[in-house]
Amino acid sequence: MRHLFAFALIALLLAPGFAHADEPFLDPHLAPLAPFLGKTYRGEMAESTPEKPVFDVTHYERTLNGMAVRNLHSINDGDYCGESLVFWDPAAESLVYYYFTSAGFYTHGTMTVEEGKYVAHEMVTGGAGGITEVRSSGELHPDGSLHTRSEYLKDGQWVPGHAGVYREAPDAKVVMR
Repeated sequence: MRHLFAFALIALLLAPGFAHADEPFLDPHLAPLAPFLGKTYRGEMAESTPEKPVFDVTHYERTLNGMAVRNLHSINDGDYCGESLVFWDPAAESLVYYYFTSAGFYTHGTMTVEEGKYVAHEMVTGGAGGITEVRSSGELHPDGSLHTRSEYLKDGQWVPGHAGVYREAPDAKVVMR
């Protein structure tokens, strides 16, 4: 399963800063994501090798009149891709997201950010190879890179998932077939 959305998304939550007054409205709860809007990032996955590279390209944009942030991403130029909407849920008192994939499953998750680190948890719906939940975490490093890690609840046991390092890549393109 190529479930990497949470990795890329969290990079947004760890960045300081708010939108300027002359920029379009963005829900104040989404303010930690503002510095990433309109930007593209490329992540090298830990399992990547020169013979079999694994990379994720992700792009962020404001949507729904500033009430949500949209994320598009693709792995290895469209071998797998996904789209997410992130928004504030007052009932959950948290940022929440829905993530839809080219593999035919979707997830719904929540996340928290504390002291430069994130923690996310999501439930998986649909055919994801026995995976029913995902927990992920990450940390923003001083050089601006985001180091991420996940684990999956698969067939009733938590197993290691993906890990990667993301960096800004303005020329990278999200490819969806």
